[in-house]
Amino acid sequence: MLMPKRVKRRKQFRGSMAGKATRGNKISHGEFGIVAMEPAWIKSNQIEAARVAMTRYIKRGGQVWIKIFPDKPVTTKPAETRMGSGKGSLEYWVAVAKPGRVLFEIAGVPEETAREALRLASHKLPLKCKIVSRADLEGGDNSEN
Repeated sequence: MLMPKRVKRRKQFRGSMAGKATRGNKISHGEFGIVAMEPAWIKSNQIEAARVAMTRYIKRGGQVWIKIFPDKPVTTKPAETRMGSGKGSLEYWVAVAKPGRVLFEIAGVPEETAREALRLASHKLPLKCKIVSRADLEGGDNSEN
């Protein structure tokens, strides 16, 4: 599972998921990617499940990039505990995904293989996604590369 090696503070506020992603909204490494369509917290085990689904389908060919990292700790209090007595203990780590954020990228495989691998990975994630190519996000031209 992905998680930070060390953090400045053990517990964090919940924060806001309002607005669109201003960073990480372009395909920078691969040819195809998954883009978030709605805001969500993605757990580290969901990221791992999506990665495994993709790499299994492409039979360890090509390359996969994970563009999100679970650096936000989420705490929960035990069941049937009275109110008060502080914040709960850390349960899992999440990555905050805003609409427009590129979650995964893939390259080095044919287009139909890449699209099917990304489709399988998107079923493992707790939000609506769409599969895009580098040309889709750049407006149809590949002048950067």
